[in-house]
Amino acid sequence: MTGMEASFLASTEANDSVFVINIPRVKFGIGSAKEIAHEASRLGMKSVLMVVGKKIAETKLYEETRSSLENGGLEVHVSTDVRVEPEDAELIRAYQAIKGMRLDGFIALGGGSTIDTAKILNLLYTYPRDIMDYVNRPIGRGLSPPGPLKPMIAVPTTAGTGSENTNVTIFDIHSMRVKTGISNQHMRPTVAVVDPLTTLSLPPMVTASSGLDVLNHAIESFTSHPYTAREKPHSPDERPVYSGATPISDIFARQAIMWVHRYLRRAVADPLDIEARYYMMLGASIAGIGFGHAGVHVPHAMAYPIAGMVREWHPEDYDFGYPISPHGISTAIPASYTFRYLAPSSHERFGEVAEILGIGHREMGSKELSDALFEYYVHLLEDLGIPTKLGDLGFRSSDVPGLVDGTLAQQRLLSLSPKRVGRRDLERLFGEMV
Repeated sequence: MTGMEASFLASTEANDSVFVINIPRVKFGIGSAKEIAHEASRLGMKSVLMVVGKKIAETKLYEETRSSLENGGLEVHVSTDVRVEPEDAELIRAYQAIKGMRLDGFIALGGGSTIDTAKILNLLYTYPRDIMDYVNRPIGRGLSPPGPLKPMIAVPTTAGTGSENTNVTIFDIHSMRVKTGISNQHMRPTVAVVDPLTTLSLPPMVTASSGLDVLNHAIESFTSHPYTAREKPHSPDERPVYSGATPISDIFARQAIMWVHRYLRRAVADPLDIEARYYMMLGASIAGIGFGHAGVHVPHAMAYPIAGMVREWHPEDYDFGYPISPHGISTAIPASYTFRYLAPSSHERFGEVAEILGIGHREMGSKELSDALFEYYVHLLEDLGIPTKLGDLGFRSSDVPGLVDGTLAQQRLLSLSPKRVGRRDLERLFGEMV
């Protein structure tokens, strides 16, 4: 038995000893997108809202999906009010546009931003109230809806966020220039239809960024503190969605790390590499299941203010007319520095990550392990044509205090770190990046 496996049995009266296994319904495989109408019918949908990104709405996939739904007797309403990296004001406007419709189901066709938008529209439509009431504490009130949402089908077209399999949705609070989210037991889509062929048209930078998000999900969930490290909730209803690492989340994380290591460079180099697309899509989906149990920690907490504060960067393949730091890139740059910093505090776990990546082993020294992880990440980013410093995104030393404050607001994530991380730690880490 390893040290981490032993820790799963080491709960005390003050700590929790229970975790919940939430295994979503996933229909995976080449051509599975042709069965969306079947799934809608199976769920009893009659009048649905299709939430579709503007670019996806111009594709054959969208036309075929809509036609198959309508041919199946469904009334189809469409919303293309989707912003890549969603913002609160735009989400509210999108809700205002649909709140008078008669809907009994939602279908999201697109990347993580589209799926997250559909989740929030479903939440606000089913249980209307101020969006900040649902936003996670301490930024919002962290309220949960009183019951299940409308049935929802998520059809991801990027191999990245895993949002099709999680109870979490992420977006920007524009006035605060910070990214945050909503998480509760009812947010996960009813079914995910995951078809690797939907990713064949993804351009290289989008493929790279979304693939890095998969890697970060897997490593962060695998190195989160064990679920037995958290305090016992006052009631079962208060048990958080993100519990810390569990024996179940570990299974998904290990395999996702392996597949991303093996296939990400191939998927970026050749968009028609079906094998690479297949395993990147499957890796994204199972990493979503894994971190949907365990959660993510410091790199994601740091990524939220990075995305919220970016002023001038317009990355290749993200031609939206506004500056953006795509989510996978926002997590990958701090992951390089953070994993180097955290590795000594969770040597066994990060040592196993090094073994999966083929860059080391659990018996190597702490500094050697930290340096190996850092070098792996930096070389991976360089190979994918992605910046390795926040300075390359236009950030300056004067931005560090704001980045630190924005990260400290993400206590839901920071609390899962294998080591307590405070203001001085973050100042040091951000200082190394700019």
